[in-house]
Amino acid sequence: MNNKQRRKSEQRKFQLRNELWPNCEEYVWDRLSYDGFTTMPKTMPVILKIMDEMTKNKPVSQTYFALWCSTWDNSYVSLTKAKELASFSGFSGERAVTTWSSRMKSLEQLNFIQIKPGKSGPMSHALILNPHLVIRGHQELRTPGLFETSYNALLELALEVGAKDVIEITDEKLADYHATFVREPTPN
Repeated sequence: MNNKQRRKSEQRKFQLRNELWPNCEEYVWDRLSYDGFTTMPKTMPVILKIMDEMTKNKPVSQTYFALWCSTWDNSYVSLTKAKELASFSGFSGERAVTTWSSRMKSLEQLNFIQIKPGKSGPMSHALILNPHLVIRGHQELRTPGLFETSYNALLELALEVGAKDVIEITDEKLADYHATFVREPTPN
C-alpha cells in the first residue's frame, strides 16, 4: 500500500468512525492535539507476545512497554528513577526494583535494549533497539523460545501495516547489527 492509498484508507476509517460515533472528537485521544504521547510500531502487540514467549515464566513485556513510554522518540531512557520504572512495569513491594532489574537484564540478554552504567549505578541509561531488527536477528540465530507461529504473525502484520523494516532488512544491515549489538543470548 503506497502513501496515497494509506491516506485514502485512513480517511475512510475516519469517516466511518464519525458515522458510528458522531461528535466524538473531543472525547478521543488525538496525538496532534495533546502532548505526552509516544510513537510505536503497530506490530507492538506481537512484539510483546514474542518477548514474553522468549522469557517463559518471567514476562518482560510490561517492563519493555514502560521503557518505550519513557522515551521521547529517541530510543534513550534514563534509568535514574528505578522505583518509578519498576512501578510502571507492574512491580510493587520490597522486591519491586530487584524484580524490575532482573527483567531489564533479560531484555538486555535478548538484545532488545542496551544498558550503560552512570552516576545511578550499573543501570543508569538504556537504549531501545529496533525490535523488528532484534527479532529478525533471533530468527536468523534460531533462538530458543522464538516460535515460528509468532514470528510469522509478525511478518503478516508487518506486511499488512506497511512496516518495511521487518521485511526489507538486508543481510548487510543484519550483519552490522550483529557485529555492533548482539551478545549471544543466555538461557533464562
